[in-house]
Amino acid sequence: MDMFTTMITPYTASGEVDFATAEKYVDWYFQNGLNGIFAVCQSSEIFYLTLAERVRLNKLVYTRAKELEAKHQRPFTVVSSGHVSDTIEGQIEELNAIAASGTDALILITNRLDPHNEGDDVWIANCEKLLAALPAKTKLGLYECPYPYKRLVTPGILSYCLDTGRFYYMKDTCCDADMIAARCAQLRGSHFKLLNANCQTLLASMRSGADGYCGIMCNYHPRLYAWLGENYDKDPHTAELVQAIIGTFGFTETGLPYPPSAKYHMGLCGIPTQNIARNRQSAELTPYVRHCMQQMKQATDFLESKLFAAGGHP
Repeated sequence: MDMFTTMITPYTASGEVDFATAEKYVDWYFQNGLNGIFAVCQSSEIFYLTLAERVRLNKLVYTRAKELEAKHQRPFTVVSSGHVSDTIEGQIEELNAIAASGTDALILITNRLDPHNEGDDVWIANCEKLLAALPAKTKLGLYECPYPYKRLVTPGILSYCLDTGRFYYMKDTCCDADMIAARCAQLRGSHFKLLNANCQTLLASMRSGADGYCGIMCNYHPRLYAWLGENYDKDPHTAELVQAIIGTFGFTETGLPYPPSAKYHMGLCGIPTQNIARNRQSAELTPYVRHCMQQMKQATDFLESKLFAAGGHP
Protein backbone atom coordinates (compact mmCIF):
# COMPACT_ATOMS: atom_id res chain seq x y z
CA MET A 1 0.00 0.00 0.00
CA ASP A 2 1.08 3.57 -0.70
CA MET A 3 1.04 5.88 2.30
CA PHE A 4 1.45 9.54 1.34
CA THR A 5 1.46 12.63 3.52
CA THR A 6 0.27 16.05 2.47
CA MET A 7 3.16 18.47 2.84
CA ILE A 8 2.76 21.38 5.24
CA THR A 9 4.75 24.61 4.80
CA PRO A 10 6.82 25.97 7.69
CA TYR A 11 7.68 29.66 7.96
CA THR A 12 10.42 31.68 9.59
CA ALA A 13 9.63 34.16 12.36
CA SER A 14 9.48 36.90 9.68
CA GLY A 15 6.88 34.97 7.68
CA GLU A 16 9.06 33.70 4.85
CA VAL A 17 8.96 30.04 3.77
CA ASP A 18 11.39 28.11 5.98
CA PHE A 19 13.03 25.86 3.43
CA ALA A 20 15.55 24.40 5.91
CA THR A 21 12.76 23.17 8.17
CA ALA A 22 10.78 21.88 5.16
CA GLU A 23 13.74 19.65 4.29
CA LYS A 24 13.70 18.28 7.85
CA TYR A 25 10.02 17.42 7.35
CA VAL A 26 10.91 15.37 4.25
CA ASP A 27 13.49 13.41 6.26
CA TRP A 28 10.98 12.84 9.08
CA TYR A 29 8.29 11.54 6.72
CA PHE A 30 10.78 9.10 5.22
CA GLN A 31 12.22 7.97 8.55
CA ASN A 32 8.70 7.23 9.80
CA GLY A 33 7.91 4.76 7.04
CA LEU A 34 5.97 6.75 4.45
CA ASN A 35 6.61 6.11 0.77
CA GLY A 36 5.18 9.28 -0.70
CA ILE A 37 4.63 13.02 -0.33
CA PHE A 38 1.93 15.15 -1.92
CA ALA A 39 3.85 18.41 -2.32
CA VAL A 40 2.48 21.92 -2.96
CA CYS A 41 -1.09 20.95 -2.14
CA GLN A 42 -3.81 22.60 -0.04
CA SER A 43 -2.03 21.56 3.18
CA SER A 44 0.95 23.51 1.83
CA GLU A 45 -1.25 26.62 1.72
CA ILE A 46 -0.76 26.88 -2.06
CA PHE A 47 -3.47 29.50 -2.45
CA TYR A 48 -1.33 31.73 -0.21
CA LEU A 49 2.09 31.03 -1.77
CA THR A 50 3.57 32.82 -4.75
CA LEU A 51 4.40 30.75 -7.82
CA ALA A 52 8.09 31.24 -7.09
CA GLU A 53 7.60 29.90 -3.55
CA ARG A 54 5.60 26.93 -4.82
CA VAL A 55 8.25 26.05 -7.38
CA ARG A 56 11.16 26.39 -4.95
CA LEU A 57 9.35 24.37 -2.27
CA ASN A 58 8.50 21.61 -4.73
CA LYS A 59 12.07 21.46 -6.04
CA LEU A 60 13.41 21.13 -2.50
CA VAL A 61 10.96 18.35 -1.60
CA TYR A 62 11.57 16.42 -4.81
CA THR A 63 15.35 16.75 -4.67
CA ARG A 64 15.59 15.66 -1.05
CA ALA A 65 13.14 12.79 -1.53
CA LYS A 66 15.14 11.42 -4.45
CA GLU A 67 18.36 11.70 -2.43
CA LEU A 68 16.77 9.59 0.31
CA GLU A 69 15.35 7.17 -2.23
CA ALA A 70 18.76 6.62 -3.84
CA LYS A 71 20.65 6.37 -0.56
CA HIS A 72 18.32 3.88 1.08
CA GLN A 73 17.08 2.06 -2.04
CA ARG A 74 13.47 2.51 -0.99
CA PRO A 75 10.82 4.19 -3.17
CA PHE A 76 9.86 7.69 -2.06
CA THR A 77 7.39 9.15 -4.51
CA VAL A 78 6.65 12.86 -4.85
CA VAL A 79 3.47 14.01 -6.54
CA SER A 80 2.90 17.73 -6.93
CA SER A 81 0.11 20.16 -7.63
CA GLY A 82 0.45 23.92 -7.32
CA HIS A 83 -2.01 25.28 -9.88
CA VAL A 84 -4.40 27.80 -8.34
CA SER A 85 -5.39 30.11 -11.21
CA ASP A 86 -8.95 30.37 -12.43
CA THR A 87 -7.84 30.55 -16.06
CA ILE A 88 -6.50 27.57 -17.96
CA GLU A 89 -3.70 29.76 -19.34
CA GLY A 90 -2.57 30.58 -15.81
CA GLN A 91 -2.73 26.94 -14.80
CA ILE A 92 -0.62 25.92 -17.79
CA GLU A 93 2.09 28.32 -16.66
CA GLU A 94 1.94 27.09 -13.06
CA LEU A 95 1.90 23.36 -13.88
CA ASN A 96 4.73 23.59 -16.38
CA ALA A 97 6.83 25.46 -13.81
CA ILE A 98 6.14 22.75 -11.21
CA ALA A 99 6.90 19.99 -13.73
CA ALA A 100 10.23 21.60 -14.62
CA SER A 101 11.20 21.71 -10.92
CA GLY A 102 10.79 17.92 -10.58
CA THR A 103 7.96 15.56 -9.75
CA ASP A 104 6.87 11.96 -10.24
CA ALA A 105 3.36 13.10 -11.21
CA LEU A 106 1.52 16.39 -11.69
CA ILE A 107 -1.75 16.44 -9.75
CA LEU A 108 -4.67 18.37 -11.23
CA ILE A 109 -7.05 20.00 -8.76
CA THR A 110 -10.50 19.00 -9.99
CA ASN A 111 -12.26 22.27 -9.16
CA ARG A 112 -9.69 24.27 -11.16
CA LEU A 113 -10.82 22.52 -14.35
CA ASP A 114 -14.45 23.46 -13.69
CA PRO A 115 -14.31 26.56 -11.45
CA HIS A 116 -18.02 27.35 -11.85
CA ASN A 117 -19.22 23.74 -11.58
CA GLU A 118 -20.70 23.76 -15.07
CA GLY A 119 -20.52 20.03 -15.72
CA ASP A 120 -18.42 17.20 -17.10
CA ASP A 121 -18.24 18.57 -20.64
CA VAL A 122 -16.60 21.77 -19.42
CA TRP A 123 -14.25 19.79 -17.18
CA ILE A 124 -13.15 17.48 -19.99
CA ALA A 125 -12.73 20.35 -22.48
CA ASN A 126 -10.47 22.20 -20.05
CA CYS A 127 -8.55 19.02 -19.29
CA GLU A 128 -7.91 18.57 -23.01
CA LYS A 129 -6.37 22.03 -23.12
CA LEU A 130 -4.11 21.23 -20.18
CA LEU A 131 -3.02 17.88 -21.56
CA ALA A 132 -2.07 19.49 -24.87
CA ALA A 133 0.12 22.05 -23.09
CA LEU A 134 1.84 19.84 -20.49
CA PRO A 135 4.90 17.63 -21.07
CA ALA A 136 3.67 14.54 -22.90
CA LYS A 137 5.65 12.08 -20.79
CA THR A 138 4.64 13.56 -17.42
CA LYS A 139 2.35 11.35 -15.36
CA LEU A 140 -0.80 13.03 -14.10
CA GLY A 141 -3.22 12.68 -11.21
CA LEU A 142 -6.39 14.12 -9.70
CA TYR A 143 -7.15 15.79 -6.38
CA GLU A 144 -10.66 16.56 -5.17
CA CYS A 145 -9.50 19.62 -3.24
CA PRO A 146 -12.21 20.94 -0.87
CA TYR A 147 -11.26 24.59 -1.53
CA PRO A 148 -12.84 26.71 -2.94
CA TYR A 149 -15.38 23.92 -3.48
CA LYS A 150 -15.18 20.15 -3.72
CA ARG A 151 -15.57 19.00 -7.34
CA LEU A 152 -16.07 15.26 -7.10
CA VAL A 153 -14.96 13.08 -9.99
CA THR A 154 -17.87 11.47 -11.81
CA PRO A 155 -17.70 8.01 -13.41
CA GLY A 156 -17.63 9.77 -16.79
CA ILE A 157 -14.61 11.87 -15.88
CA LEU A 158 -12.85 8.86 -14.40
CA SER A 159 -13.49 6.92 -17.60
CA TYR A 160 -12.14 9.80 -19.68
CA CYS A 161 -8.98 9.99 -17.56
CA LEU A 162 -8.46 6.25 -17.86
CA ASP A 163 -8.82 6.42 -21.64
CA THR A 164 -6.10 9.08 -21.94
CA GLY A 165 -3.58 6.68 -20.40
CA ARG A 166 -1.86 9.62 -18.70
CA PHE A 167 -3.40 9.51 -15.21
CA TYR A 168 -1.73 7.47 -12.47
CA TYR A 169 -2.94 8.84 -9.11
CA MET A 170 -6.09 10.14 -7.51
CA LYS A 171 -6.47 11.68 -4.07
CA ASP A 172 -10.05 10.73 -3.26
CA THR A 173 -11.87 13.02 -0.82
CA CYS A 174 -15.45 11.78 -1.26
CA CYS A 175 -15.42 10.22 2.27
CA ASP A 176 -17.93 7.61 1.07
CA ALA A 177 -16.88 3.96 1.37
CA ASP A 178 -19.44 2.81 -1.20
CA MET A 179 -18.39 5.42 -3.75
CA ILE A 180 -14.75 4.54 -3.21
CA ALA A 181 -15.53 0.86 -3.76
CA ALA A 182 -17.29 1.74 -7.05
CA ARG A 183 -14.33 3.83 -8.15
CA CYS A 184 -11.92 1.02 -7.28
CA ALA A 185 -13.99 -1.36 -9.38
CA GLN A 186 -13.84 1.06 -12.29
CA LEU A 187 -10.05 1.40 -11.97
CA ARG A 188 -9.34 -2.29 -11.39
CA GLY A 189 -6.69 -3.69 -13.69
CA SER A 190 -5.30 -0.27 -14.64
CA HIS A 191 -2.16 1.58 -13.51
CA PHE A 192 -4.37 4.31 -12.02
CA LYS A 193 -4.00 4.30 -8.21
CA LEU A 194 -6.71 5.57 -5.86
CA LEU A 195 -5.43 6.98 -2.56
CA ASN A 196 -8.08 7.68 0.07
CA ALA A 197 -7.76 10.99 1.94
CA ASN A 198 -10.36 10.04 4.57
CA CYS A 199 -8.88 8.13 7.51
CA GLN A 200 -12.25 6.98 8.87
CA THR A 201 -12.91 4.88 5.73
CA LEU A 202 -9.29 3.89 5.09
CA LEU A 203 -9.33 0.23 6.12
CA ALA A 204 -12.64 -0.41 4.37
CA SER A 205 -11.35 1.26 1.23
CA MET A 206 -8.15 -0.79 1.14
CA ARG A 207 -10.22 -3.93 1.47
CA SER A 208 -12.28 -2.68 -1.48
CA GLY A 209 -9.21 -2.24 -3.64
CA ALA A 210 -7.90 1.26 -2.82
CA ASP A 211 -4.13 1.63 -3.07
CA GLY A 212 -3.55 3.44 0.20
CA TYR A 213 -3.79 6.83 1.89
CA CYS A 214 -2.93 10.41 1.05
CA GLY A 215 -3.92 12.81 3.78
CA ILE A 216 -3.12 15.28 6.49
CA MET A 217 -2.99 12.83 9.40
CA CYS A 218 0.39 11.50 8.27
CA ASN A 219 1.71 14.79 9.63
CA TYR A 220 0.90 13.48 13.12
CA HIS A 221 1.47 9.71 13.25
CA PRO A 222 2.88 8.41 9.95
CA ARG A 223 4.17 5.18 11.52
CA LEU A 224 0.61 4.09 12.29
CA TYR A 225 -0.35 4.52 8.64
CA ALA A 226 2.79 2.76 7.48
CA TRP A 227 1.99 -0.14 9.81
CA LEU A 228 -1.62 -0.33 8.63
CA GLY A 229 -0.59 -0.30 4.98
CA GLU A 230 1.80 -3.20 5.55
CA ASN A 231 -0.36 -5.27 7.89
CA TYR A 232 -4.05 -4.60 7.18
CA ASP A 233 -4.44 -8.05 5.58
CA LYS A 234 -1.79 -9.89 7.61
CA ASP A 235 -3.17 -8.99 11.04
CA PRO A 236 -6.82 -8.04 10.49
CA HIS A 237 -7.74 -7.99 14.18
CA THR A 238 -5.04 -5.48 15.14
CA ALA A 239 -5.73 -3.56 11.94
CA GLU A 240 -9.30 -2.99 13.12
CA LEU A 241 -8.00 -1.51 16.38
CA VAL A 242 -5.46 0.72 14.62
CA GLN A 243 -8.19 1.85 12.24
CA ALA A 244 -10.48 2.73 15.15
CA ILE A 245 -7.75 4.81 16.78
CA ILE A 246 -6.61 6.70 13.68
CA GLY A 247 -10.23 7.23 12.70
CA THR A 248 -10.92 8.81 16.07
CA PHE A 249 -7.75 10.91 15.89
CA GLY A 250 -8.88 12.03 12.44
CA PHE A 251 -11.81 14.02 13.76
CA THR A 252 -9.26 16.66 14.77
CA GLU A 253 -9.02 17.52 11.05
CA THR A 254 -12.08 19.73 11.43
CA GLY A 255 -12.18 20.18 15.20
CA LEU A 256 -8.79 21.85 15.54
CA PRO A 257 -7.06 24.56 13.47
CA TYR A 258 -5.02 22.96 10.71
CA PRO A 259 -2.20 23.37 9.73
CA PRO A 260 -1.14 25.23 12.93
CA SER A 261 -1.94 22.11 14.96
CA ALA A 262 0.29 20.02 12.71
CA LYS A 263 3.13 22.52 12.91
CA TYR A 264 2.91 22.51 16.70
CA HIS A 265 2.91 18.70 16.61
CA MET A 266 6.08 18.76 14.51
CA GLY A 267 7.68 20.59 17.41
CA LEU A 268 6.60 17.80 19.74
CA CYS A 269 8.31 15.38 17.35
CA GLY A 270 11.60 17.25 17.56
CA ILE A 271 11.36 19.69 14.63
CA PRO A 272 10.86 23.19 16.05
CA THR A 273 8.37 25.10 13.89
CA GLN A 274 7.09 28.65 14.12
CA ASN A 275 3.41 29.07 14.96
CA ILE A 276 2.72 30.80 11.65
CA ALA A 277 0.33 30.00 8.83
CA ARG A 278 -0.92 32.24 6.05
CA ASN A 279 -4.42 30.79 6.04
CA ARG A 280 -5.01 30.81 9.82
CA GLN A 281 -4.36 33.16 12.72
CA SER A 282 -1.56 32.28 15.15
CA ALA A 283 -3.95 32.99 18.04
CA GLU A 284 -5.98 29.93 17.00
CA LEU A 285 -3.23 27.72 18.45
CA THR A 286 -4.68 28.07 21.94
CA PRO A 287 -3.56 26.25 25.10
CA TYR A 288 -6.52 23.92 24.51
CA VAL A 289 -5.26 23.02 21.02
CA ARG A 290 -1.74 22.47 22.30
CA HIS A 291 -3.05 20.22 25.06
CA CYS A 292 -5.03 18.17 22.54
CA MET A 293 -1.89 17.72 20.43
CA GLN A 294 0.10 16.67 23.48
CA GLN A 295 -2.52 14.04 24.30
CA MET A 296 -2.49 12.77 20.70
CA LYS A 297 1.30 12.47 20.81
CA GLN A 298 1.18 10.60 24.13
CA ALA A 299 -1.45 8.17 22.83
CA THR A 300 0.44 7.69 19.57
CA ASP A 301 3.71 6.95 21.37
CA PHE A 302 1.97 4.35 23.54
CA LEU A 303 0.31 2.59 20.60
CA GLU A 304 3.53 2.59 18.57
CA SER A 305 5.44 1.11 21.51
CA LYS A 306 3.00 -1.81 21.47
CA LEU A 307 2.85 -2.22 17.68
CA PHE A 308 6.58 -2.21 17.16
CA ALA A 309 7.64 -4.19 20.22
CA ALA A 310 8.99 -7.60 19.32
CA GLY A 311 5.98 -9.83 19.05
CA GLY A 312 3.83 -7.24 20.77
CA HIS A 313 0.28 -6.20 19.92
CA PRO A 314 -1.80 -3.36 21.36
